[in-house]
Amino acid sequence: MPPSDFHGARSMGRTAPPVSRRMLLGALGAAAALSAVPRPPAAAAATSAAYPLLTRAQWGADERLRFAADGTEIWPPQYYPVQTISVHHTGDNIYNPDPAAWIRSLYRTDVQVDGYGDIGYNYLIDENGRVYEGRWSGTDGTVAHDATGRLVTGAHIRGYNTGNIGIVLLGTLIDTPASPAARSALVQLLADLAARHSIAPLGKVVYRNPVSGVSRPAPAIGGHRHWADTTCPGTLFTAMPAIREEVADLIAG
Repeated sequence: MPPSDFHGARSMGRTAPPVSRRMLLGALGAAAALSAVPRPPAAAAATSAAYPLLTRAQWGADERLRFAADGTEIWPPQYYPVQTISVHHTGDNIYNPDPAAWIRSLYRTDVQVDGYGDIGYNYLIDENGRVYEGRWSGTDGTVAHDATGRLVTGAHIRGYNTGNIGIVLLGTLIDTPASPAARSALVQLLADLAARHSIAPLGKVVYRNPVSGVSRPAPAIGGHRHWADTTCPGTLFTAMPAIREEVADLIAG
């Protein structure tokens, strides 16, 4: 398997004994999703203008970190069609009043400590409801995607990364809910992405990993805990049914 198959998510307060981040790593997996309910048309209400989006340049990503000493890119991007969307919290038990600095720290950890070559999430959301570009996806100006709309493979769930959009809320949400601003931004971002990729918010998919052949049913919009033995995304997991309803309502207008 390509190196990106072994990239994964930050420890999320697992119910099992703690393991290293690398044990949470992910593999490729994008295929056509089978929905339990009819999918909305791709032209359904796009909400990208409803949330503030900061690019990598705006949060201060040092793009030099993505390259080895010889100038080669450590983790070259790979692109696949979107199948599903997964929600996380960073679960890192730290707090930085400057979200951009927090994200830069996550980025450095992914590159310099874990050796991934980039930050693993496709999008990040702070408690004030600002959305940040995550994994580098090229120079076409389309965050998290290539020019044809395919998703750049991230690193957030072991075995189920490719074709699976990874959205993370900054902070630990084990005992506390997401802030109203963060939750609102999450719903708006999910609605935008679901409409863009014809994903039914209330539906289910059958995910098939084209590299390993692994296949499993999952929510079209779910949390990390739907895929792995983890407490991630904390209180957002029990909120997912309501969040899906809100996303569906937003798309329906």
